[in-house]
Amino acid sequence: MPTLQLRRNDRRRHLVVCGDSPLAFRLVDELINRYDEDVTVILRSKQENYGPRIAQLSRVKVIEAAAPDNGAFQQAKLGSARALALLGSDDAGNIHAALLAQDINPDLRLVLRQFNMSLGHRVRTLFADCAVLSDAAMAAPSFVAAALGREGPTHIRVSGRTLYVVRRDEVDAERIICGLADTSDSTNADLLPAEPHSGDLVLAFTNGPDVVRAVGRQRGRFMAAVRRNFGSVFNRKVGAAALALLVLLAIGTTLFATFGGYTWWNAIYETALDVAGAAQPLDSLPVLNKITQVMVTIVGISIIPIITAVALDAVVSARLAAAAGPKGPFRDHVVVIGLGQVGVRVVAQLHDLGVPVVCIDKNDNARGIPLAKRLGLPVIIGDASRDDTLRAAYIGTSRALVTLSSHDVVNLEAALTARAIRDDLLVILRLFDNDFARLVERRFDINVSRSVSFLAAPAFAAAMVERQVIGTIPVGRRVLLIAEVPVGDGTGLNRLTIQEVEQRFEVRVIGLQRRTEQRLDWQPSAEHQLVPRDRLMVVATRSGLGQILAGSISSGQ
Repeated sequence: MPTLQLRRNDRRRHLVVCGDSPLAFRLVDELINRYDEDVTVILRSKQENYGPRIAQLSRVKVIEAAAPDNGAFQQAKLGSARALALLGSDDAGNIHAALLAQDINPDLRLVLRQFNMSLGHRVRTLFADCAVLSDAAMAAPSFVAAALGREGPTHIRVSGRTLYVVRRDEVDAERIICGLADTSDSTNADLLPAEPHSGDLVLAFTNGPDVVRAVGRQRGRFMAAVRRNFGSVFNRKVGAAALALLVLLAIGTTLFATFGGYTWWNAIYETALDVAGAAQPLDSLPVLNKITQVMVTIVGISIIPIITAVALDAVVSARLAAAAGPKGPFRDHVVVIGLGQVGVRVVAQLHDLGVPVVCIDKNDNARGIPLAKRLGLPVIIGDASRDDTLRAAYIGTSRALVTLSSHDVVNLEAALTARAIRDDLLVILRLFDNDFARLVERRFDINVSRSVSFLAAPAFAAAMVERQVIGTIPVGRRVLLIAEVPVGDGTGLNRLTIQEVEQRFEVRVIGLQRRTEQRLDWQPSAEHQLVPRDRLMVVATRSGLGQILAGSISSGQ
């Protein structure tokens, strides 16, 4: 696609990116090739991590520095830059660098990568112009949806309304906002098809009954999980003893009622009186009644400790199982490999949905280990590419495998080992390289592959050029973006109708905020003519977003 020409007054003021991660590489590539920006990158070494790939990009200046400090910022000419992206994996380190950068250039736009979004939202208020984003939070819903066999994250919160991605035949027509994709060709989905009714994947409004049904399904899955795993925490010997005592109690009270001339309830009542010392002496009872009353009394005294033992044994067994790994049998669970920044979010979301999870990580100090243990989830410490590790996680009876290591080779090896154990297993594979992922899907028949940086980079790029991406919708290995686009004075969007905007750019307008109103119109007229200070809410392809953002800040050509 031809590069976009952005012609505002400070167009040549460069952007600065700190990092050498996959996200940094994709972000720089996005800024150069989709937004036609000049980018300076601060990284540790051109020879480490993604440094070699970044250095090979055109129109990028690379500065090697041990850390993004004052010296590095001076070399990058941060004082004249428009925006700075801090993409380190250390939240505190990114905040520290942001404070240094603000001292150098108070008008600088900051884009911070943060794992702890609660902290990030508080930190954002410390800066005049700051966006805080989490690539892990953006990508996790896609992995969860794929593990559950659905396309895209289920729900997206936009301007006070909850939207969700669903098949067209699963929702009422009046609640459909727009078509998203035609997925009849699973290898090459048609995003935002020109014919409004041709897409089988749509974006729709939720309503109350939908939420109720969703909660009901989650509760149902939770109870199913409890039933499936009950045997692993129930001590059969203690349970058998309790059952035997209950049977004896039933026999004793029946004998009382049949041969002692008592009703069933009177038998129990007089036994209780005898235990309290208030009933008639045993000597005055017939022999059979004496034996029966003694038996019922002993059983009554013993049953409470036995029931207590059953409950305590189940609790202790469950905690030991969580600490030592799954003892089985586990069924219909999801096996998650890698408890890093993405893995911990995927595990938490699956648990919230009531889906049983078994976790694997080679590092017993991984970020997600404390959360998994707090949730009572089994964790296996070991090499996920080994056959015995996967079998310990009951991969043969699982519903899906999600590999979330940061290394493509490790993820692929684990996936192929799992497929050797069970050839029909649903595998969701985290891979960085798109071309490699396509080959893997085709040659090894891997169901779904995802790239965290691929899903997150468009939102970071839009934030760098001062536009807000509200949500992402993955479709296969491609992605749609929900974004807010302002109409500026003298721009390419001015005086276009909504219909013309959709025809000219790869976007669908789902909402309009008129300059004279505060509320968002979810069903704007296709003939509405845009004027300055109108704001559009759009669903766009990556290239379409770049085109419409260019049109919103430059003169149309």
